[in-house]
Amino acid sequence: MTSLLASAPTAGFTPASVDYWAIAPMLVVVGGALVGVLVEAFAPRRVRHGIQVAVAVLALVAATAVALLRTVDAQGVTLDGSVAVDGPAIFLQVTLLVMALLGVLLMAERFGGSGADAFTPMGASVPGSPLEDAVAREGWSTSEVFPLTLLSVTGMLMFVSANDLLTMFVGLEVLSLPLYLLCALGRRRRLLSQEAALKYFLLGAFSSAFFLFGAALMYGYAGSVRFDRIAAAIGGADAQTESLLLPAVVLLLVGVLFKVGAVPFHSWTPDVYQGAPTPVTGFMAACTKAAAFGAMLRLVYVGLAADRWDWRWGLIAVAALTMVVGSVLTVVQRDVKRLLAYSSIAHAGFIIVGLLAFDRTAVSGVLVYLVCYGFATLAAFGVVTMVRSGGSEATDLEQWRGLGRRHPAVAATFTVLLLAFAGIPLTSGFTAKFLVFQPAIAHGGRAGAALVVLGVLCSAITAYAYFRIVVRMFFDADGDGERADGPGAVDGATAALPSADAVAAPATVLAPGAGTLLVVVVGLVVTILLGVFPAPLLSAAADSAQFLR
Repeated sequence: MTSLLASAPTAGFTPASVDYWAIAPMLVVVGGALVGVLVEAFAPRRVRHGIQVAVAVLALVAATAVALLRTVDAQGVTLDGSVAVDGPAIFLQVTLLVMALLGVLLMAERFGGSGADAFTPMGASVPGSPLEDAVAREGWSTSEVFPLTLLSVTGMLMFVSANDLLTMFVGLEVLSLPLYLLCALGRRRRLLSQEAALKYFLLGAFSSAFFLFGAALMYGYAGSVRFDRIAAAIGGADAQTESLLLPAVVLLLVGVLFKVGAVPFHSWTPDVYQGAPTPVTGFMAACTKAAAFGAMLRLVYVGLAADRWDWRWGLIAVAALTMVVGSVLTVVQRDVKRLLAYSSIAHAGFIIVGLLAFDRTAVSGVLVYLVCYGFATLAAFGVVTMVRSGGSEATDLEQWRGLGRRHPAVAATFTVLLLAFAGIPLTSGFTAKFLVFQPAIAHGGRAGAALVVLGVLCSAITAYAYFRIVVRMFFDADGDGERADGPGAVDGATAALPSADAVAAPATVLAPGAGTLLVVVVGLVVTILLGVFPAPLLSAAADSAQFLR
């Protein structure tokens, strides 16, 4: 073996150059994840949770600082061209790190060892009350959630900066595998949580297989998996390989559209959003969608843009179906988390409308939309963790009746977030929708204008669903405990749903800990500021879009 290695030719081997400063945020986060794994293995159980939270927070803060310190001069490609560090990649990496930090703070209390310390019923001064005891039993001490979250964030950072299909696939798997485990960590709704994780895993495995098969076909077409070489090969291949291009593009897009929750690849979204622990749902809804759209931007703008006339109409149909299905099914939901799930599907359709404009202004609009939606979503799920009934989360809409009279501040906060989801002026949602619809009208032709009209109509439909919640919170009398079967029910998981007594009991709001309070306040402030004064974010997104490589 030694002689064989010694005789192997080395003259033609050139080691890949690595710019460690360019990939430093990923290295910091994965380093924090590995430290968390060691803590989970060797630290005493009584101190494990606190150490894990500290490690996760420090890793994300340090990675954010490193990502912000990188300048335009540091942009380019590294790792033999497999990783791109350009404007959109840096913008999305900073966005993902900040949102992941908020997600970790939201998880820190829900996954702590003493739920009673993390949540105290507002107005309850008697220790050991039934509600407090129920919350205490829900304290999970599931400290492995933090290294899993950091590993998923590592995959997200890789996903948005991948410059070839193989690196993108690795990023897709690294971000997905920890999420499958995180979705199964629900203890009070164990059957529902495990069912959601199984559905997510099986459908995610199929989508990954589609993506990998598409990458293989694209390699057969272009002779490379690098985006720049794929773009150069489009239109220049011979007749023998030209037939591989369209199937490859379709399979690649299927793999990415699954992650954004676009129709018809959306079936996992409502079940996973409902079954996963609420902090995990908030983290997934904000960060996974941002990472998936970041990868989709790079795939269709850098690698496949030259062939867009062949597959653009298919993506137009997906955008239209996603908006219609998401908005219509939002109206008929009885569970708050499922309602937010279908709302996220509709938002995915709105973002695809902007993406199809194929213009720099569309890139900046998509970037702004992901920021606006992500912060509002984290705050919304933070509010959902606070609203409880009978010792469990009050996710049934009937339990929210009269909440505005009992807890006006929390109800008002949730109302502002719902207004943002609806795209009402003076909220971040209006800014975001304007910035994706305007390029579609200006550069998308008749199809783009038609999609915008459809998007406005779908926004009005979802607004009805959101205002229905507002009316229940502020204007309806407390529920009488009746509950009819509706779209919010899940077949085969009725044992995991709240009991009739829990549904009958009026929802109360538990005083949040510092982490949950910070997440809700930051999300609310960002939602209002970006609706009133969005200029700094717009400028940063526009500058970043100019450096898309």
